Amino acid sequence: MGIGSPTTYPTRVYWIQNNTDVLLTFSWDGINDMFVLPDDGFFLLDGTANQSAVGGMFAIPTGTRTYVKGSPTLGSVDLTVVYGRNG
Repeated sequence: MGIGSPTTYPTRVYWIQNNTDVLLTFSWDGINDMFVLPDDGFFLLDGTANQSAVGGMFAIPTGTRTYVKGSPTLGSVDLTVVYGRNG
């Protein structure tokens, strides 16, 4: 099941919280599993934390959607993305 809609800008900070009662599996393409989160767990990716003048910074591409697999009986999944321009 998809969460929200595809991103409209490159994502610099990605924060997802599993506030359910079960372990959930997440994906960015709906096919290949990327990571799992235990109940009451979270994943925080700060793509700008280790940027450099030569290497630039990491960003999740525009158009990426998050998908989740699992069967919770209680709770919710919360997704927050932050984007910004260079300079």
